[in-house]
Amino acid sequence: MKIDTKKLEWTRAPKQYTISENKVEIITQPFTDLWQRTYYHFRNDNAPVLQLKTDEKYFSFVVKTEFDTKVRYDQCGVAVYLDSDNWLKASMEYENDKIQRLGSVVTNNGYSDWSSVDVDAGIKSMWFRLSRRDDDFCIENSVDGVNFKQMRICHMFSVKDTIRFGIYACSAENSSFKATFTDMEVTECKWLAHDGQQPDEE
Repeated sequence: MKIDTKKLEWTRAPKQYTISENKVEIITQPFTDLWQRTYYHFRNDNAPVLQLKTDEKYFSFVVKTEFDTKVRYDQCGVAVYLDSDNWLKASMEYENDKIQRLGSVVTNNGYSDWSSVDVDAGIKSMWFRLSRRDDDFCIENSVDGVNFKQMRICHMFSVKDTIRFGIYACSAENSSFKATFTDMEVTECKWLAHDGQQPDEE
């Protein structure tokens, strides 16, 4: 199912953006980011997030991102933003003219972690697929929108029946760039039920 962009809702709308039937463009503002406490000890909670509300507990969300990042920590990707202390994001994040970081951050109860892998700085497009199974989530990426690779499986402790999920873009330093999001689609859950070891009895 293609996403109806008219149903998307902002958490902190940026000053510059355009939303059409098939595309969202965000011009990031300097010094915007999402991070909570861990290691750096600071708290940043001012990045714009554009999301769709759902009470569906099993689904996948796919989007293609394109970005002209140039400054350290320029980033864009997918997010599940519940509140300032509970959210997850996955993105391509610029580091320097040689590498950028394809990674994910999971924030539970006001503390963030960060898992990433270095990739070539010349990559300017990436697909993401975010899947939900109850309170658990799987994040995948793809260079062609067909073959997806697992990045992360995580649990969110503050998930309610209804959540918001979608896209975000920000520039943590004194920078600005254009992030373009296309091919947004919600499908049946592509993260299949586990068929190996059975769960422990509770």
